Amino acid sequence: MDFDFQWLLIGLPVAFALGWVASRLDQRQWKRDAPRPYVRGLTLLLNEQPDKAVDAFIESMRDDPGSAELQLALGSLFRRRGEFERAVRVHEHLLTRADLKPGDRSGVQRALAQDFMSAGLFDRAEQAWRALEGGTHDVEARLALLSLAERSRDWPRAAEIAGQLERAGRGSFAARIAHYGCETALQADEQGRPADAAAALQRAREIAPQAPRPLVLSGQRALRDNDAAGAWQAFETMRTHHPANFPLVALDYARAALATGHGEHARAALLAQFTAAPGIDLWQALALLPGEALPPEGLLLRAPSLSAAQALLDSAPPADWSPAALQGLRDALGLAARPLQRYRCAACGFEAQNYFWQCPGCLSWDSFPAQRIEEL
Repeated sequence: MDFDFQWLLIGLPVAFALGWVASRLDQRQWKRDAPRPYVRGLTLLLNEQPDKAVDAFIESMRDDPGSAELQLALGSLFRRRGEFERAVRVHEHLLTRADLKPGDRSGVQRALAQDFMSAGLFDRAEQAWRALEGGTHDVEARLALLSLAERSRDWPRAAEIAGQLERAGRGSFAARIAHYGCETALQADEQGRPADAAAALQRAREIAPQAPRPLVLSGQRALRDNDAAGAWQAFETMRTHHPANFPLVALDYARAALATGHGEHARAALLAQFTAAPGIDLWQALALLPGEALPPEGLLLRAPSLSAAQALLDSAPPADWSPAALQGLRDALGLAARPLQRYRCAACGFEAQNYFWQCPGCLSWDSFPAQRIEEL
């Protein structure tokens, strides 16, 4: 049987074409199965290896330089690593792209604002957050602007933003706005503008009638201006509605009571408060009022602390001790008690010798208990 070479001439090109197609399909399958740099970068990021993830994303950007999602992730990684300048450069470059979708653009603007916040460039951060007002990230932007206003101590601006958030249904900001009024009043007093201070404090009391801080400042201000009746009224309201914070003004309360003839009433109120929650501030306030003195050891027994021991030693020193020995004991107790005579923020643990309504550490409001560390 003769072999037809015509079929060979047809079959060879067909076989070659089929082999080429098969090889291409195999390469495509291999590429699909191989770990792409972008996927590898996400894996490294999830495994908390940001440095290696950055390298993988940079490699992926060489293959796909137009990916907005990839550049956004890379900028965020730069920010987490503290490379704020590189993060800002990536996000600002993204914002110049004409093909960026509106939703992606707001996300990039938000990332840029976070870059400036993390870098401490608060002026530029404020501009970036303002660009987001009225959009998808409106609430986050206004909260960030509120934080920036507090940092710069621009209390009127802070009150304006807080009012906008409250009107938008984002909860009650009355207590915080009252704090802003108190801060404004303190600033006005420091600058010699007592009328402005009084007006700011009055607004604070109208916004949050039962908030403790406006009552404290109103009473102290009235006492300083020889308005004992106004001071008594503010402190009595404080005692009734805020017993936990009342020790902060216990001594001023006793002074106002003496000046207005309410000594007997004040003594009964302080005794009841001391019985419920004994503390050195209440004990010292009771000592100012007429009547039978409390036994000095009563404070030490009911509220044992180094400060109580110090108070007992001052009021009833041992008769057979030499003055030098007594002074040495007082110094030792004072040194040991000093770290415990601080107030501690419940939010971040910041400790301070004086009471703060806003924590200097984390900037939280009303995060300091009125009791010192040794009384908690």
